[in-house]
Amino acid sequence: MTTETPGGPLLSAADLHIAFPGRRGAPTARAVDGVDLDITAGEIVALVGESGCGKTTLARSLLGLVPPTSGKVTFGGQPLDYAGRALKAYRKRVQLVLQDPSGSLNPRHTVYDAVAEGLRIHGYAGDERAAVAEALSRAGLRPPERFFLRYPHELSGGQRQRVVIAGALVLEPELIVADEPVASLDASVRGEILALLLRLRDELGLSALVVTHDLGLAWNIADRVAVMYLGRIVETGTVEEVLTAPRHPYTQALLSVLPEAPGEPVVLTGEPPDPSRIPGGCRFHARCQILASGEAERAGVAGRCRTDDLPVLSGAGETQVACHWATAQAAPR
Repeated sequence: MTTETPGGPLLSAADLHIAFPGRRGAPTARAVDGVDLDITAGEIVALVGESGCGKTTLARSLLGLVPPTSGKVTFGGQPLDYAGRALKAYRKRVQLVLQDPSGSLNPRHTVYDAVAEGLRIHGYAGDERAAVAEALSRAGLRPPERFFLRYPHELSGGQRQRVVIAGALVLEPELIVADEPVASLDASVRGEILALLLRLRDELGLSALVVTHDLGLAWNIADRVAVMYLGRIVETGTVEEVLTAPRHPYTQALLSVLPEAPGEPVVLTGEPPDPSRIPGGCRFHARCQILASGEAERAGVAGRCRTDDLPVLSGAGETQVACHWATAQAAPR
């Protein structure tokens, strides 16, 4: 099922930029401002960050929904074509799972029709009924025939999310992009859906990009995590490395608000990110608790934090951080 990519990632973004012109003379919004990101076969990557950081725009571009201003996306080593039949074929191999199953399911369509929709769009020539039943079964709705004639309002929230997942699975994709896949679910159901995604990875070799603001979710499901701030990835690495020993002050602040986090939550200063007014230097410096506390000054990097830009992190899997202070801390003394 999975595309063979010897020596390379399944999906790769290289120096990706996405800018939206401002209205009536307003500045251009640089929603994605230089991103390298790789996802290998069978890997789950969590893309985390607060609202407005650019993670959903990045995900939509990786899905082929938003053409980049510059840079490129490759899948299986081939550049993504954002037009024509090639894009339709690509969307069969890379499927989206939305955060709100109630909003993504047509209330007038039965479960069968909702799952079969993708097959019909792509002109599936096989046994449609068998394919729908298999997808529902893989999504944990068993026996599948019991759900064929049900409507979304007759299902629980968890069942509706499973129907959405089945609609993605029916096309046998190689990668799914899940945008806040459990955000609208009760806590009791969240674990079931996360366990389902992990099982699908193990059974089908399915890769996934999980877009979320919740680092706790990333800990429970991902192999790697990429932390995004104001259009760029500022820290990336394995979940264990990034979430147990975060190096970037932004990652530290996000982790500090988790219920199980020790100590007091970090309250970020300054205004929320504005992609049309990206500051010079480190783009986090205006809100950075390390700079505000004087730690960056004592490390001798405060001036650089305010004036020196940081390089784009590579898309490779090693642990990386874009932070003058963290780099100084790691330097041999």
